[in-house]
Formats: sequence, C-alpha cells, structure tokens
Amino acid sequence: MGEKNVKINLKKQSQAKEIWHRFLKNKTAVLGLVIFAVIMLVVIFADLIVSYDTALAQNILERLQGPSGAHIFGTDNFGRDIAARIIHGSRNSLLVGIGAVAIGITLGGLLGAIAGYYGGWLDTIIGRVLDTVMSIPLMLLVLTLVTALGNSLVNVLLAMMIANIPHYMRIVRAAILSVVGQDYIEAAKACGTPSYKIICKHVIPNAIGPIIVQATMAVGTMILNAAGISFIGMGIQPPTPEWGAMLNEGKQFMTMYPHIVIFPGVAIGLTALALNLMGDGLRDALDPKLKD
Repeated sequence: MGEKNVKINLKKQSQAKEIWHRFLKNKTAVLGLVIFAVIMLVVIFADLIVSYDTALAQNILERLQGPSGAHIFGTDNFGRDIAARIIHGSRNSLLVGIGAVAIGITLGGLLGAIAGYYGGWLDTIIGRVLDTVMSIPLMLLVLTLVTALGNSLVNVLLAMMIANIPHYMRIVRAAILSVVGQDYIEAAKACGTPSYKIICKHVIPNAIGPIIVQATMAVGTMILNAAGISFIGMGIQPPTPEWGAMLNEGKQFMTMYPHIVIFPGVAIGLTALALNLMGDGLRDALDPKLKD
C-alpha cells in the first residue's frame, strides 16, 4: 500500500514538473509571472518601502508637482506622494481582487461540486436560483449591494464575492461534469467510498485545472471592476489609497497634470495584463492537446 502511494506521489510530481516546464516555455506567461511577482513583493513589503503615513500626508505647498527626485511619480492635488499612494493602494486593490475570487470560488465551487456531482433536483434548484442572480448585470448588482451595505473595503469585497458566486459555480459545475462519469469515479462509488471523499479526493483535484486558469484571469477582472466602482465614487473612499479612487480624484486635473492619472492607470493595467498573461500560460500548460 505504501509503495502504491509513493508511485502516485511520484506521478503527481512528474505531472507538476511537466506543467511547470511547459509554462516556462511560454515567454509571455513568464513575463506575466515576473511582473505579478514584483507587484506582490511591493504589496508584502509596502511598509518597508514607504510608510503609510507618507501616503496620507498632505502638503498644499507641493500640490500638483510633476515627477522629480523627491516624488518619483509626482504629487496629487493635495500634495500627497503618488508613488506612496500607489504602493499602499496595491494592497487594497489586490485584496479586493484576490479576496473576491478566492471566496467566490470557494462558495461557488462548493455549490458547483454539489450540483455537478449529485445532479437531479438539487442541480435544478441551485441552477435556477443562481440563474436569477446572473440575470442581473454584474456591475449593476455590485453597485446595488455596495449602495445597500455602504462604501467600504469590506463591503466592496463582499458585494463582488456575492455577484461572482454564480459565475464560479457554473465553471466548477462544468468541470465536475467532465470527470464525474469517468470509470475511476464509478469504481470509487462501487467500493462504497463516501460521496464527500469522492468529491474532495477524486472529482475536484481532476477538475482543478480549468478552475485555476479561470481564477487567475478573474483576479485581473475583479481589480478592474473594483477600480471602476471606486472611480465613480461608490467604492473605497478617500483618503484611503486605492487605484480607482486615485483616478477619480485626479480626473479633473488630468488635462494639465496627466501624471496624476497616468501612474495609477498604469498600475491597474499592468496588474491586469500580468494576470491575463499568466492565465493564458496556465491554460496552455494544462491543455493536454498542446503537449509536444
């Protein structure tokens, strides 16, 4: 039995190495990974790079200054250092993006796994309820929830999570249906293996590829959505640094002082681009049809 487990583990390690090797062969995917790794280092070590107080400190005497040695990205209309606000704003933007996807996939994945595995009336009920939610445009639903709950980081995260549960449920359900009829699943059922063990140990691990790809690409979309909500004044409120809120504050000065919106915009675009490149690379690496 122990020898069998060792062989299974070695096979999994070999598959992981093959996927990683094929991912590294995709230069654009590697570029996305490098960019995202740098962004994550900035998020983790933001307090060591520049203090949070610097991101909030106002100095009217230095307002609307262009990039310089003292302020590499310039200052905004309140004299605040734009670079410091972008660095600390990355935490809020990525927290919303990653948090909404992680929690949404967890809850939506659970519903999708139950619906896909059991099928029947349970699948119908879950599907119809979530279809009702999906009939409402995503941004309209998010804005409605944020308006009802209030403008705050937690409420924006909660609203985006709720709005995306149906989407992730459908992805997971489709992935589950692609493997639930396989012989090894039927063999596990015939052996009397409990359903929750089959779902956790056999069904979900073999359907995880599409889920990972969708999750990677969805984070970029969530960051863009969060920035859009803050841009129209419905999301994270000033003076808390957040990329979309920075665009909202700087839009009235963008014709004379374009640096106020250029740098937050580049941060948003670069992060979304990196995540999409990574998602494309993962999709290609996990696609068995693309094996050499």
